[in-house]
Amino acid sequence: MRAVLCKRLDGPDALEIADIPAVEPGPGEIAVAVRVVALNHFDTLITRGKYQTKPELPFSPGGEIAGVVARVGDGVTRFQPGDRVAAYIGYGGARDEVIVAADAAFAIPAGVSDEVAAGVPITYGTAIHGLKDRANVQPNGWVAVTGAAGGAGLAAIEIAKVLGARVIAVASSDDKLAICRAHGADAVVNSSSEDVKTALRERTGGAGVDVVYECVGGDVAEPALRALKWNGRFLVVGFASGEIPKLPLNLLLVKGVSAIGVFWGESVTRDPAGHRENMEFVLRAVADGRLTPRVHGSFPLERIVEAIGVLERREATGKVVVRVSD
Repeated sequence: MRAVLCKRLDGPDALEIADIPAVEPGPGEIAVAVRVVALNHFDTLITRGKYQTKPELPFSPGGEIAGVVARVGDGVTRFQPGDRVAAYIGYGGARDEVIVAADAAFAIPAGVSDEVAAGVPITYGTAIHGLKDRANVQPNGWVAVTGAAGGAGLAAIEIAKVLGARVIAVASSDDKLAICRAHGADAVVNSSSEDVKTALRERTGGAGVDVVYECVGGDVAEPALRALKWNGRFLVVGFASGEIPKLPLNLLLVKGVSAIGVFWGESVTRDPAGHRENMEFVLRAVADGRLTPRVHGSFPLERIVEAIGVLERREATGKVVVRVSD
């Protein structure tokens, strides 16, 4: 079968397509014929050996997949050949077939495309874990999302709206903020031209926000923290700016707020049943039209280097996916 292989840690330009032997599923596993693999920014790092996960060479990039069950291992009763499934697998998805633990896969509802299903686990999984499980977002509460026009930010906007919250999108340009509004943001803040703390307070009538979903780090984090109301929750999701901020802890004390880490990947390992429940909720919402995940672009397998380049140049608004087969 075909596989995109990283044989040396020279970045995505060194990826090549090769033929490798197929592998049979073991007990509790399924073999999935991959139709679509979704890419993420970490694919630009893992191919250079600069990501926290360092697979043994050679390996395939791509941590999210959607496809069809080809074969099942002993003891698998949840799926049978022909079922459409999606899964988060960490890496290794850019190939014709992957082996997945059956408990880690979830069914794709009718009406949900492979491109959308493949791109759901990381961004929407992180969003629902952070906003529902960690922050306990309530209806009519105010949620501020930083880096709101990226894949993670757009997912957080939509999940917060499905949970009944009001959303303020924070992004660095008016074009990006227009995308945020199209995905349901009730209000917007241009972080390039406005003071984030003042603007967030103004958008909430002076009350402040209940939850900050913080994806950026850098200079945006502390002003967003200062805009929280009493008993607010500051979700530490990521550092897209490349700068990890040093927050003054006295703010947590005097404002009575909580800083909460959102380590979605570890939560999947520790609570696979909870992860599967969240993913089934998300995909039902997609099928019902309550969520509309944005796909920035779809590339054939032969153009995977070009696809990763879109992420490396930070041009993507939404998910970048690669179609492996029809």
